[in-house]
Amino acid sequence: MVMDTVQVRLSHGLVERIDDLVGTGLYANRSDAIRDAVRKLVLNQFVGIISDTGDSVTEIKELRKKLSQQKFDLEEINKLAE
Repeated sequence: MVMDTVQVRLSHGLVERIDDLVGTGLYANRSDAIRDAVRKLVLNQFVGIISDTGDSVTEIKELRKKLSQQKFDLEEINKLAE
């Protein structure tokens, strides 16, 4: 998958917290931790509050399965991304 690069400025304290998560082995690196946080933010906007199990890949798979069984107005969903 091709990824875009986005520059984000974060406070020193927030970077330290991200580094703590990486240090525990929960994430391989800062980018993985930030991608996970952004995924959760975007999913929250689409489907409401999601659990915080620390395993966004499993959460996303489960949400996709649920969403695939429901009907949505794609135009409304696309407006959220604008």
